[in-house]
Amino acid sequence: MAGSGSAHLRSPEAALLRVENLVVDFPAGRNRKVSAVANVSFDVAEGETLGLVGESGCGKSTTGKAIMQLPPPTRGSVRLGGVELTGLSGEKLRAARPGFQMIFQDPISSLNPRRTVADIVEEPLTIWKLGTPAERRQKVEDVLASVGVDPQAAAERKPHEFSGGQCQRISIARAVITEPKLIICDEPVSALDVSVQAQILNLLEDMKARYGLTLVFVAHDLAVVKNVSDKVAVMYLGKMCEIGPPDALYARPAHPYTAALLAAIPVPDPAVDPTANAHLGGELPSPIDPPSGCRFRTRCERAQDLCAQAEPQMQKVGEGHYVACHFPLETPVAEPGVH
Repeated sequence: MAGSGSAHLRSPEAALLRVENLVVDFPAGRNRKVSAVANVSFDVAEGETLGLVGESGCGKSTTGKAIMQLPPPTRGSVRLGGVELTGLSGEKLRAARPGFQMIFQDPISSLNPRRTVADIVEEPLTIWKLGTPAERRQKVEDVLASVGVDPQAAAERKPHEFSGGQCQRISIARAVITEPKLIICDEPVSALDVSVQAQILNLLEDMKARYGLTLVFVAHDLAVVKNVSDKVAVMYLGKMCEIGPPDALYARPAHPYTAALLAAIPVPDPAVDPTANAHLGGELPSPIDPPSGCRFRTRCERAQDLCAQAEPQMQKVGEGHYVACHFPLETPVAEPGVH
């Protein structure tokens, strides 16, 4: 599954966000490095939500931060609305930032504990001198109300006076107040109670419709991702293994890793034996010294000699459904002009 390739990419004109051959390396001692993201490519059309899923340590959050240029990727291309973000730096990158924002995993620590809610949400408008002070305050009230926070009761309070769910609503308000084109949601519900998660997911859908947002939704919970995504991309050890519409990917997973992740989703039924389905075994290989060829081969029951020798490339298995595997669970579809 540890694959590369660009067969799944649409034309550049069809995508608001286009990521090609993204590489993010981190130093790991003398002459060593961690390949956190290795040649990942995907695109997101305007108004779409792309769900990015995988085990902890697969590189999905690093991918989201690399899109934000936090920090910039080691290599690769990140184009937003036709603008190459990796080619921007200094004042030019700063000027582009209102157009793409991020919602962080921990809502409480992502908010300045010394500032009031009104100041936190208004800060992007103040930095960019958007509107008069009165217009900014009115916009803060409108946005807070749209995310379900009473602006009169909350404006002069500080983050520690709110629950995790309320803080995440405030984080969403801060992210949308500059009216960005793209928002990276880095596991925005994983730190919240299950009862609050549905509220935040519904809120994100409402804000997407209200502000015309395009979302990259990073999560490890496949059940959550299916409900909010127009496309789902599965990552493993820094590589993309499968991407497609959620209904097709969940009903007919083409990659053994995707099938194992789906089998691990708990079923809320006491009559169902949780050990009935085969689960993924083995340990995640070290990203410092990943396996040759397919990075998933050391945990794959279908692995053969070819998997150790060559990295699989993306190939089509259905409409909008692609997999990077030498021996996929679904039969590849021959595309016109491709042999």
